[in-house]
Amino acid sequence: MGRECKIGFIGCGNMGSAMVKGILSAGKVIPSELIVSKKTANKTDELKALGVTVISDNAEVAKKSDVIVLAVKPYQLDEVYGEIREHIKADQIIVSIAAGVSLSSVEQALMSMEVAGKIKANTPAQVGEAMTALSVNANITEEDERLILSYFNSFGKAEIVPESLMDVVTGLSGSSPAFVYMFMEAMADAAVAEGMTRSWAYKFVGQTLRGAATMLLETGKHPGELKDAVCSPGGTTIEGVCTLEAAGFRAAVVDGVTASIEKSREMSK
Repeated sequence: MGRECKIGFIGCGNMGSAMVKGILSAGKVIPSELIVSKKTANKTDELKALGVTVISDNAEVAKKSDVIVLAVKPYQLDEVYGEIREHIKADQIIVSIAAGVSLSSVEQALMSMEVAGKIKANTPAQVGEAMTALSVNANITEEDERLILSYFNSFGKAEIVPESLMDVVTGLSGSSPAFVYMFMEAMADAAVAEGMTRSWAYKFVGQTLRGAATMLLETGKHPGELKDAVCSPGGTTIEGVCTLEAAGFRAAVVDGVTASIEKSREMSK
């Protein structure tokens, strides 16, 4: 498929609308090449203001799209399958964002082998900083992979991973923003307890984490090496690190991520 392919979103909640905005802002498609079906009025005016065609007919999206993104909840999929199944064409690429849904189940439900896959994006997609994982089936070409990745890289970063790692992705990047927010809140609480205003505390914490994340991504250095660079002998940072270690900080993080992974596996059965 080339630059002129049409993308259709079936369902468009917070995650779907973040994807739409990212794809449009990056110039991956023009608004006339993107169509969205929504059963509710939520976000409809916002999407129309972007120049996107918004309708209520899922079948119409299936008819008109080269790439179909199933951006609905898992419990809504059976109904959607029933509405679009007879309109699926052999060369369409289908992507599902529903949690716990396998590639094979989408293939079987739609009788289509061109399933680009299931994806897992996290909530920072809403600010163009998502980490998205995409699993594809064997029938997707390298050209199609590049096309889909270009869409999902437009609102953050995206990688193709084996489907067997999708539950790991859920724990590592899907659930973990909540863990990071807890960490940020706790850091801010400590600063507030010592006399700093909460607005300042959140600003200092937010920018500090943004800078630390950028250092990790842009330098390619091991996080342990970056940590060591901040820890002067006998200094304030190593004192704090030792206190966190004594409280089981790392073990708690490992346990939290692992618990999310195990829950995802349980839900996927």
